[in-house]
Amino acid sequence: MHLLRAIDPEFWRDRRVVLTGFSGFKGSWLWLWLEHLGAAVTGLALPPDTSPSPNPSLAGALGLCDRPGAVLGDIRDRALVRELVDRSDPQIVIHMAAQALVRQGYEHPVDTFDVNVTGTLVLLDALRHARSLQAVLVVTSDKVYENDSSGHRFCEDDRLGGVDPYSASKAACELGVASFGRSFFAARDAASRPVGIATARAGNVIGGGDWSADRIIPDLWRARVSGTPVALRYPDATRPWQHVLDPLCGYLAFARALSEGLEVAALNFGPEAGEVLSVRDLAEAFDAAWPEAASPGWVQAAGAHPKEAMALAIDSRKAAALLGWRPSLDQREAIGWTASWYAEHDRGGEMQAFTLDQIRAYERRIAGREGSLA
Repeated sequence: MHLLRAIDPEFWRDRRVVLTGFSGFKGSWLWLWLEHLGAAVTGLALPPDTSPSPNPSLAGALGLCDRPGAVLGDIRDRALVRELVDRSDPQIVIHMAAQALVRQGYEHPVDTFDVNVTGTLVLLDALRHARSLQAVLVVTSDKVYENDSSGHRFCEDDRLGGVDPYSASKAACELGVASFGRSFFAARDAASRPVGIATARAGNVIGGGDWSADRIIPDLWRARVSGTPVALRYPDATRPWQHVLDPLCGYLAFARALSEGLEVAALNFGPEAGEVLSVRDLAEAFDAAWPEAASPGWVQAAGAHPKEAMALAIDSRKAAALLGWRPSLDQREAIGWTASWYAEHDRGGEMQAFTLDQIRAYERRIAGREGSLA
């Protein structure tokens, strides 16, 4: 498959898409991209998180909550979710609503399991009755795997697990999706067609507009704003860093393929093999990419910290084979694009236009790369 099919406006134009979690960092980028492609988007999400006040939000900067299709509410609200599904009659659903922070999972473990597992099942239960449904893509995490911090590149058939509540809740979500898929979305007879349902497991995502607590890029931005060094908990930990547009392109390709009959339970989306950057490396590369004032630097965070895997890497060869997907930005480029977004924001730029410019530049990158392979 050519990856250009993932971003083909002829496919997405007027296609009815339900996007949950649209007020989050990744969800905001995906709503704008789907809108750019001409999709008819209906979204469900909590109001943007602006804590600690007055923390910005990408959804706020893009005005997403004022879109006609935006619905603010809890993914666990059965009546609300059922009404939204009935009213929108989706053809494709991309489920991103989640409690997505490891440290918050330690602070609120029961709520983390409730949102990530029960919320997903509430949505899938409502979708059992969706008349026009073709595909459901549930976004989980690269942290669903049983990780011994050896640096092993996890593939889709590796054992699921997760020590911390966030990771374990996402692994449990995977089991729920598989159960509902086999029980309710499979073809009932030879004359019927199954609904494509699968999970997407993406590496650590960076990009403009992330202001979440306890994430490295927002922490680096806040350090610049305050003029104080950023405190790194585990500076030598390595993660599969990638720009937000890379996995989102994978999600679009995956959702289309599922709607066209692809049968696969899960796919990984991560950087190329051999791309390994530590938290320290990322912090220093972000500072080097910043176009203006010098950085306040970083320090080792004092005290004890919740347990996190020191090494994490995933194998995306299956997505390459089935979808033609691979990252279009290497990790250094991803950091550069991210730094330029925040710098533009701090200059008072018009961020919807700038974000769309990056989306269009990414599309040109794909078109140029695939044209050179033709």
